[in-house]
Amino acid sequence: MIVVDEDKNLLRISVHGRLTLEDFKELEQNITDELKEYPRVDLLVDLGNMSGFSIDAAMEDIRFNRAHARDFRRIAVVTHDQWLTWLSWLSGQFTEADVQAFPDEATAQAWLSESGTARPD
Repeated sequence: MIVVDEDKNLLRISVHGRLTLEDFKELEQNITDELKEYPRVDLLVDLGNMSGFSIDAAMEDIRFNRAHARDFRRIAVVTHDQWLTWLSWLSGQFTEADVQAFPDEATAQAWLSESGTARPD
């Protein structure tokens, strides 16, 4: 399951359980809608409750990032899992965004707020 919360040009994304292609398609629609209002968006992606992902979702992530390489400014990924940190880095290679992994949401939010575009709650 995926939960998306929009705050101007920032999307907060939380993944719970296994990330499926259907979940990722839902996320794509949210991002596409956001890009209609803002030329570039920031993402805060919380993977702390993610238990895994399907291969087709991973492949779609790469495809989507390549298609939207210039549409993201910063992507903050919250995870304690080294594999997910590595996969976040790999995914970031297909976009011009600055991608960073963080151990908690507060640190990720602080990094996004440094840029002056994403504001804390």
